[in-house]
Amino acid sequence: MVEMYPQNKKSKIAIRPFFDPKVDNMGLQNYGLALFDNVFHEEQIACLEMHGIRRYLTGLNEFAPEFYDMSLEDKEAKIKQIRQVVSQLEKTLNSNVVDPDDKEFWNKIKLLKPDNSEFWDKIKLRCGNEPIFLDPSTDPYDLIKLYAIEHGGFSMIAKSLEEAKTMNKPPKFYLDKLEETANTNTEIKKLRNKAAAELHKLFDKNQNKLFYIAKILDLNSAQYKKSTPNDIIYDNMDKYISGDLVDKDKKKTAEKFLDVSRLDMETLKIRAIVKDATYYKMIATKADGFVYHMASATMMGRNSADVGEFLKNPLNEQILIDIQTQIEKHWNQ
Repeated sequence: MVEMYPQNKKSKIAIRPFFDPKVDNMGLQNYGLALFDNVFHEEQIACLEMHGIRRYLTGLNEFAPEFYDMSLEDKEAKIKQIRQVVSQLEKTLNSNVVDPDDKEFWNKIKLLKPDNSEFWDKIKLRCGNEPIFLDPSTDPYDLIKLYAIEHGGFSMIAKSLEEAKTMNKPPKFYLDKLEETANTNTEIKKLRNKAAAELHKLFDKNQNKLFYIAKILDLNSAQYKKSTPNDIIYDNMDKYISGDLVDKDKKKTAEKFLDVSRLDMETLKIRAIVKDATYYKMIATKADGFVYHMASATMMGRNSADVGEFLKNPLNEQILIDIQTQIEKHWNQ
């Protein structure tokens, strides 16, 4: 059963295309697309087969394995909910009235029996770049599909936007419940506003610290000199926070800006020096996997964090002075 849904369907629930701006998808991610125009993915509700018995992932089967580990109280509540939904669907779709409390409930169900392949094999979804709106309160098939999505019945659709963002293999689509998505978007806006407020405070009161932060966060750190207008640094960091530079994850960029802004000045300056020293090849990773100070052939560690700690160590003060002197010549150009 493949259905196309009108875009004006009144519903807060939709299946939307998911794209990760950090993951290349043939360039489509740059346009907010998951698929090429007029391309669709179609999937039949999933089922598992064992010993010749099919088990459909409908979310409407009280005999499913996920019930085994539930507490008795949770299990009884879940079974009651499932039977109410199945009873409603059976009445609507098959004119078969069965009391949810009937002891012979599943023996009297005909259409929505968990193993009725003739019915479940027809439940399909066809998704593209346009959202598909579900109205489970009025459309029985939308109700079936909603339960199936929320219980893993369609592998191409994540159960939520948050789940889509954390999956190892990003899905093509996700289930969007307006309240959940609104909460996620609000969280990002709050972070972005907090980071923007911190940026403004640094611009007004501590432009030296802002200089080091820009050095650390911007991939092109070498562009910043002491002579670089503060307005340019401000504008670039504002773009960074908004996810308009290389990293497009707005939550991640705002969080990272706030995290870096909390560092003390010594740590910020050393991290900025390490980054530019790497750019100018004053320090480099050799074949053994370790980072070396090239002028003295001194091993400094395995990564930039190790190098930072190395340079903080008073025993290595002379190397820090040598690197800092050369780096500040570039900064003062």
